[in-house]
Amino acid sequence: MTQALVLDVLKNAFLTIIVVSLPVLLTSMVVGLVISILQATTQIQEQTLSFVPKLIAVMLAIVLFGNFMLNRVIELTSSLYSLIQNII
Repeated sequence: MTQALVLDVLKNAFLTIIVVSLPVLLTSMVVGLVISILQATTQIQEQTLSFVPKLIAVMLAIVLFGNFMLNRVIELTSSLYSLIQNII
């Protein structure tokens, strides 16, 4: 196992982590920004007003993008297992 192979595996793992987490993080960020703007304009400073919509939006994003995220993780795992078979 060479350093190049290890670095390639790490690069693929980090890219997969970024791609898999991006839909949920972007959804949470956009909903949080919209709620923050709404709170600033109406001067309502209720904690649950920002938490509950973000929670619902994140759950919805997981439902919508869950298949895509799971397939990406499965692809990474399959490639890692095939690498292990080739090494041994």
